[in-house]
Amino acid sequence: MEPFLLLVTILPPILIVVIFVISDKFQEPNRAIIKVFTFGILITIPAFIANTFLYETYKNYYFINKSLSESFLSAAVIEEGLKFLILYFIVYKMNEFNEPMDGIVYGVCVSLGFATLENIYYVVYLSFGTDPIWIAVLRSLTAIPAHGIFGVIMGYFFMRYSYVSKQKNLYLSFLIPYLLHGFYNYFITSYYMISLGVIIVSWIIGMKLYVGIWQKQKFKTSEYEPKI
Repeated sequence: MEPFLLLVTILPPILIVVIFVISDKFQEPNRAIIKVFTFGILITIPAFIANTFLYETYKNYYFINKSLSESFLSAAVIEEGLKFLILYFIVYKMNEFNEPMDGIVYGVCVSLGFATLENIYYVVYLSFGTDPIWIAVLRSLTAIPAHGIFGVIMGYFFMRYSYVSKQKNLYLSFLIPYLLHGFYNYFITSYYMISLGVIIVSWIIGMKLYVGIWQKQKFKTSEYEPKI
């Protein structure tokens, strides 16, 4: 893979991670950021295996719509489910996860860790004769921002589960990113503008949630906040 192509492929997700990391008043240790980002990369392996298995399985059922099987019934549930499991089983137990904004930061890290390796796979193996740089640029305007904001929303509700209220928030932490991801995938091939609309609406919602936490954090004098 040429250095310039590699840069165009991996730079957008890394830049989004950096923006969220440095916007945190109480910045997370680099080792913790790298750890969660790396877990995001690693879950692409079981995601690929599970998605491939489900694609092949659904071919045997003529009554299952192809677009439906490739969105809500495979990619969205598998990918968002694996990201959610990293937050629940890994991030929640980390000592560094000690303040509400951390939920969003780590949600973005795991989501864009996943998106980074996925992006390389699409650019290298699924360009199908199209200029791979064009594929990388296109995904930097669509799939990468989508994964990023799904991570924000997942992290926000996971933060609420950890620090505000157990009621429904853990469920919503998975459900809302799953539905947004499913709708994005469902419309991406035939109704591109609708998929773009899903990303835009998701960013409006996600950033509104993020700004609310960011404004509250500005008035905090210490980082540590006990989980409920």
